[in-house]
Amino acid sequence: MLCIFVCAISNSEAKMEMIRRYFSDPGGSFFLFGPRGTGKSTWLRGEFGNALYLDLLSPGLYRTLTAKPERLREYLKGDPEKKTIIIDEVQKIPSLLDVIHQVIEEKTGERFILTGSSSRKLKRSGVDLLAGRALIKTMHPFIASELGGYFEMNTALEYGMLPLVYNSDNKEQTLQAYIDLYINEEVRSEGYVRNMENFFRFLEVISFSNGSVINASEIARESSIGRKAVEGYISILEDILLAFRLPVFTKKAKRHLIASPKFYFFDAGVYKAIRPSGPLDKPEEINGIALETLVCQHLSAWCSYSKEKYGLYFWRTKSGNEVDFVIYGNDNIRAIEVKHSRTIRSKDISGLRSFKEDYPMAQCILLYMGEEKIKRGDILFIPCMEFLKNLKPDDIPVK
Repeated sequence: MLCIFVCAISNSEAKMEMIRRYFSDPGGSFFLFGPRGTGKSTWLRGEFGNALYLDLLSPGLYRTLTAKPERLREYLKGDPEKKTIIIDEVQKIPSLLDVIHQVIEEKTGERFILTGSSSRKLKRSGVDLLAGRALIKTMHPFIASELGGYFEMNTALEYGMLPLVYNSDNKEQTLQAYIDLYINEEVRSEGYVRNMENFFRFLEVISFSNGSVINASEIARESSIGRKAVEGYISILEDILLAFRLPVFTKKAKRHLIASPKFYFFDAGVYKAIRPSGPLDKPEEINGIALETLVCQHLSAWCSYSKEKYGLYFWRTKSGNEVDFVIYGNDNIRAIEVKHSRTIRSKDISGLRSFKEDYPMAQCILLYMGEEKIKRGDILFIPCMEFLKNLKPDDIPVK
């Protein structure tokens, strides 16, 4: 079900229209994590206009609460009629969670909504995220069905789906500035990395592993850094929500499967902006990975926003049979292969056929760049744009 607006977007006539998001208020206190620029703060200001709003990116407030976290109580007492308290970028001051925990335990009616673009400081501080007294939710970039008629496949493949970028008149410049600011704010200023030259070199190298199984030794060799440093840098990317690892689907496996996860940046535009390219690169290869990343981020958001609990995986046997994505939930197993092609060859569906042999109940879907929706045997072929535009929480367009 649609919630209230999160982002204003311009159409060709320079009119402004509010884009409504699928993320909805779960009720009670909750953490709202998500990369910068996904619309967390804008959504909260629209949904909770009368809340007490504390932005820890404000230098004065940051200094005040860092010096003495219990001063938070003074802010609460200053606006006692405001029972919903929003604290933006809570990871900046992890010790605030102890005070928040105490306030919640006193049961005086306050409700806390805590946003963050990184969980690294919270993990390193050993905090318990309020001991289960607050749900953990995630906001993702736009998905196509939220944008409706404003969704453009070529734009999404080139610049991604971040509201901050999608609504910009200069998407390329905005995207590059976003990445520079993200790394500066989340990596450099927090002191997570001692040698930024090594980190930037690693970032370029691992961009070639987007959509692939990670080989830490190879990345270390090409980056001229140690393997332990590579593993640490990957953890940093995950903690600051810039990337994630997709696990292998192993439930009731009938074949020998690989054990290593695949690596993805959280947004197709971010991937393309970070990955260096030159005259020897084939555009179709880069665009193929961008399309796979775009589908991945949509499916990840779909799992997050759906009421039913779903897991997102990939499947690969040691003999080389592979399915790009597997969605596993209470009601179904869905195997999804993605091809940046207008025509489909027999070998393109070999992974789906193998998966279907092992899991006869699975729905097998191949997304491609053609225009016809057809079914051959047990495999449904769907134009990728049609699939994405009709993908809504708790509903996958496979009929």
